[in-house]
Amino acid sequence: MSARLPLVLRQLGRLQPPGPPRRLRELCLASSGGGGGCGGGEGLLGQRRLRDTQAGSSRGPGSRAPPARDSIVRDIIQNSKEVLSLLQGKNPAFKPVLAIIQAGDDNLMQEVNQNLAEEAGLNITHICLPADSSEDEIIDEILKINEDTRIHGLALQISETSFSNKILNALKPEKDVDGVTDVNLGKLVRGDAHECFVSPVARAVIELLEKSGVNLDGKKILVIGAHGSLEATLQCLFQRKGSMTMSSQWKTPQLQSKLHEADIVILGSPKPEEIPLSWIQPGTTVLNCSHDFLSGKLGCSSPGVQGTGPIAEDVSLLAAALRIQNMVSSRRRWFREQQYRRWRLHCLKLQPLSPVPSDIEISRAQTPKAVDILAKEIGLLADEIEIYGKSKAKVRLSLLERLKDQADGKYVLVAGITPTPLGEGKSTVTIGLVQALTAHLNINSFACLRQPSQGPTFGVKGRGAAGGGYAQVIPMEEFNLHLTGDIHAITAANNLLAAAIDTRILHENTQTDKALYNRLVASVNGVREFSKIQLARLKKLGINKTDPSTLTEEEMRKFARLDIDPSTITWQRVMDTNDRFLRKITIGQGNTEKGFSRQAQFDIAVASEVMAVLALTDSLTDMKERLGRMVVASDRNGQPVTTGDLGVTGALTVLMKDAIKPNLMQTLEGTPVFVHAGPFANIAHGNSSVLADKIALKLVGEEGYVVTEAGFGADIGMEKFFNIKCRASGLVPSVVVLVATVRALKMHGGGPSVTAGVPLKKEYTEENLQLVADGCCNLEKQIQIAQLFGVPVVVALNVFRTDTRAEIDLVCELAKRAGAFNAVPCYHWSVGGKGSVDLAQAVREAASKKSRFQFLYDVQLPIVEKIRTIAQAVYGAEDIELSPEAQSKIDRYTEQGFGNLPICMAKTHLSLSHQPDKKGVPKDFVLPISDVRASIGAGFIYPLVGTMSTMPGLPTRPCFYDIDLDTETEQVKGLF
Repeated sequence: MSARLPLVLRQLGRLQPPGPPRRLRELCLASSGGGGGCGGGEGLLGQRRLRDTQAGSSRGPGSRAPPARDSIVRDIIQNSKEVLSLLQGKNPAFKPVLAIIQAGDDNLMQEVNQNLAEEAGLNITHICLPADSSEDEIIDEILKINEDTRIHGLALQISETSFSNKILNALKPEKDVDGVTDVNLGKLVRGDAHECFVSPVARAVIELLEKSGVNLDGKKILVIGAHGSLEATLQCLFQRKGSMTMSSQWKTPQLQSKLHEADIVILGSPKPEEIPLSWIQPGTTVLNCSHDFLSGKLGCSSPGVQGTGPIAEDVSLLAAALRIQNMVSSRRRWFREQQYRRWRLHCLKLQPLSPVPSDIEISRAQTPKAVDILAKEIGLLADEIEIYGKSKAKVRLSLLERLKDQADGKYVLVAGITPTPLGEGKSTVTIGLVQALTAHLNINSFACLRQPSQGPTFGVKGRGAAGGGYAQVIPMEEFNLHLTGDIHAITAANNLLAAAIDTRILHENTQTDKALYNRLVASVNGVREFSKIQLARLKKLGINKTDPSTLTEEEMRKFARLDIDPSTITWQRVMDTNDRFLRKITIGQGNTEKGFSRQAQFDIAVASEVMAVLALTDSLTDMKERLGRMVVASDRNGQPVTTGDLGVTGALTVLMKDAIKPNLMQTLEGTPVFVHAGPFANIAHGNSSVLADKIALKLVGEEGYVVTEAGFGADIGMEKFFNIKCRASGLVPSVVVLVATVRALKMHGGGPSVTAGVPLKKEYTEENLQLVADGCCNLEKQIQIAQLFGVPVVVALNVFRTDTRAEIDLVCELAKRAGAFNAVPCYHWSVGGKGSVDLAQAVREAASKKSRFQFLYDVQLPIVEKIRTIAQAVYGAEDIELSPEAQSKIDRYTEQGFGNLPICMAKTHLSLSHQPDKKGVPKDFVLPISDVRASIGAGFIYPLVGTMSTMPGLPTRPCFYDIDLDTETEQVKGLF
């Protein structure tokens, strides 16, 4: 222990009068590494010492020494130091900070706080305000500290008259180390002292009495002049010790008789001059914990606390030490909570109806939990979420740093057999599985889903991808419409880049090299300099200059001209609406565009590469780099032109800064769901975001489960999940859940075609074992595809009410024969998580096996060989056939250095082959590659198999005919 603490322990007998009040707000940080002094420029804390003078001594002749105070303080500070050292050993970056808001000049207590904090190894910050600061000014400082994630505790050192309920309850309860908020007081009164902060002043009173050998049981305690939280805490603590507690104010008429009866007197405020000392019986123990005494403003000259009468032992130093202990204990509790634990989740009860109502009726019948409550239940801190309304929140990426040492949970992928046009319920199975795991088996689990495009919602579906029946995300309409605006941010970023491309071509076509250069590097307020992104372009060009005036004419030309070849532009504008008439357009027809026009098109927003970047990034920095690498065209020399070349990278990152944060929602049974990113499963990889998965894996802990879904069939979504998403994230999957339905298997067995909106034919509604058996070839093939990657497969048979027991048993038997680890019928659509408990048990058992995960191909293989590997091993093709254009693109991408990227095949999802009407397991086909494109920012090459539309159209009768708003209740109608 340093020499500083003994010096501090002598300070109460050497209180000094306060100096002149400071009028400036000053911030000082005391730590072992140094910091500024607060007021007067006193220098580092280590250079400051208490003034050793006899002024204001509180002890007259014959006074006794404090019985146990000094040793208690030493023990508390030493223990706090050891605990902090242990915590920092586990997490070296952990630096707890206590902030103290001080109104007025109070050098003494500031010195005490700083010395004790430094001795314990705690950082402390003093916010020094003028003594006459208003209530609003103090609250303003409190609110700033509440939102400062670097500060972990907050105490107030203000005058008694400044305390108000408004000020006290402005403090965040989790930072209220003095235990003055209603929340902390309420927990104390309920008996939850281990979960709250208890007033260090009240604790100091109890500590001093008990360490002095006073038996409090049956003692009569009189608390005089205390108010608010201190009075309530003292009464509560004394009553739990068996004491009889009375409270009184100094002007109470019966005060003298109460003082005569009391064994112990606690002074909560200074004793008025008119109260004679003789009212206190000789031998009575008197403790002074008045606020003004603590701040040092009275010295110790208050009548009744000196001379030969009763001794008023102060508690200020001990209270300061206990405040430090409160801070350390809260950090230890916080660390303990970060370790893996089963969530104490309040699950929502279901009351399933038969027949099952529509999805929107089921969703509205359930009242979701407030999202901040859900966040707290799963271990999120208050400053780690940004709330959108009552049922949605974004989760900040800082969580990954906090939980970086936490072991990941098990990683489960839900994929499917080749689907029918109606879809086969992968999202429903995903939700049913997590409801079963968490609501029924009490196991931490998270679902991670893609955000649906609004295009299909108003087009053919009438709903998005929230699941269905009693296994869905709620509120359904918020899930499907806008959510938190991520797709709108992607649309804005995408179209800003599209505008930058055409604008750059226009200006290069109409200006000289010098004029173009002067406008790109303009003089602002007489200063001409390159922007940060322009400096990056100069570096890329090999021009090592930073002064715009020093470039040669040739260097200015190289810098200013991208020389984009319009025929090579691959970047299209997007919107989140199905509009077939935007599939081919002509832009630049206005007179102001000076004759520059070209053919272009719109894609659906989720087809944008910006969406794919969002889904594959793992940090804000990584996203910025990926956005900057996106190739939008080639120049006339065949070299790639990127977002960075156009200078728009930073602007795109700004537009995407909130979209990168995963969206937190919940299932019908109150279990957590991340909804984040929604890339197309054909021209992109069709999986939700890497970030959502990574955060969820940390939150569930080592024994928990994260269940995510891949788009379309296993041959598309699952293959891309393994070869693209897992390659980007480094995550290793534990289990594949392969979803099948009897009706889809019947279709693969030769059943009639299915059209959305048209009633199913009898082959699908009546038992037909032969069709089921014949169609199981597709299920067997998808199982084999999963086995290529070394991951165990559990088949989830999504049961419909028309399925018969014989059909269900046949599918499960054939699936096991094909190599599935298990095959389980699921009934979550009709009864919720209860109907998927068997599936959850099967997944747990499969996940307990050691993973043998492997990629299908080495990315260093030539592009053609990677395409051929997928075509033959996954689709079952004999070979591939490249068009001249495809071969030309492959050669160009290889020459440009992009040949080592993974492959993202763009083909129909309705068949293993390139022909959507070929069901089952097509054989003896050659896969035609009509074109090859590149998403360099996202990080993959995507070959096009046949024609691939990236802008859906509306049907004859779109679902928007049925969608409406009740203007009185504001409820959405028409979603189902």
